[in-house]
Amino acid sequence: MAVLTLGTVAFDTIETPFGNSGKVVGGAASYIALAVSHFSKSQHVVSVIGEDFPKPFLDELESRGAGLDGLTRVEGGESFHWAGSYHDDMVGRDTLATDLNVLIGWEPQVCAQGAKAEFVMLGNLDPSVQLAVLDQIQSPKLVVLDTMNFWMDVALDNLKKVISRVDVLTVNDEEARQLTGEHFLPQAARAIHAMGPKTVVIKKGEHGALMFQGGEVFFAPAYPLDKVVDPTGAGDTFAGGFVGYLSARHSASGALTWDDMKQAVVVGSVMASFTCEAFGTSGLASLTAQDMKDRWQDYTQLSACGDIAWPEG
Repeated sequence: MAVLTLGTVAFDTIETPFGNSGKVVGGAASYIALAVSHFSKSQHVVSVIGEDFPKPFLDELESRGAGLDGLTRVEGGESFHWAGSYHDDMVGRDTLATDLNVLIGWEPQVCAQGAKAEFVMLGNLDPSVQLAVLDQIQSPKLVVLDTMNFWMDVALDNLKKVISRVDVLTVNDEEARQLTGEHFLPQAARAIHAMGPKTVVIKKGEHGALMFQGGEVFFAPAYPLDKVVDPTGAGDTFAGGFVGYLSARHSASGALTWDDMKQAVVVGSVMASFTCEAFGTSGLASLTAQDMKDRWQDYTQLSACGDIAWPEG
């Protein structure tokens, strides 16, 4: 099944207590597209870049089956750039620079083939841009939305319009609480269901992810890494693995079950762990199918404990 990926293709500069990335390729769509490419060779990327963006990364995306007809290149322009510094816990971070550059005034254009995509991944961007893309999609089977608290602060009305039109919303626990005003996550999920999405995935970083759908609840732990180099893009990788896997499952079975959704959360969690092991997209770009299978086997043992001998009576 074809997947349409919306998001930034950009540059990041990352500082952590353990090193500095320099200027590297980043952006939500970059991580999502790389993750999706492991499951779908029919993908359409919608984004905007400047004249400064490196061609080898675009060639890499195309070699993985990603169509770039929806990627606008602005001559003389500079690509979006984000710089951040992580705290000692590798969770909290400070934004050092946000250079919008070619994102300013950009109007996304979905190509004719992209408009027919059955699966749509709306990466973190201005809700008005997400709406503009949704308006160009003909009849998607599944729309997944990722967003952040910044848009809840400055564009809540438009964000709620997008949320009302999607099937799956992925947010972290802090964002779920801010969006709904509910402290307990099951209550927050029910409030989000009332806004439109049938499925809610609440990411909890190093503590895993919760998924809520139709009264069902699923929890997936995060893979315990010996060392986290750079967590930037882990959430986008999770989203890409999630929607990419579902597109492949739908192609194979013709329908999506609750078990498919649970497996997609696990796939996203496993793939996100590789992103955290290197700066930028390099950990994800070098990932192989065997790497994923090997880590999945380790992952399945995280909570496996065999039969429990409960006391009688």
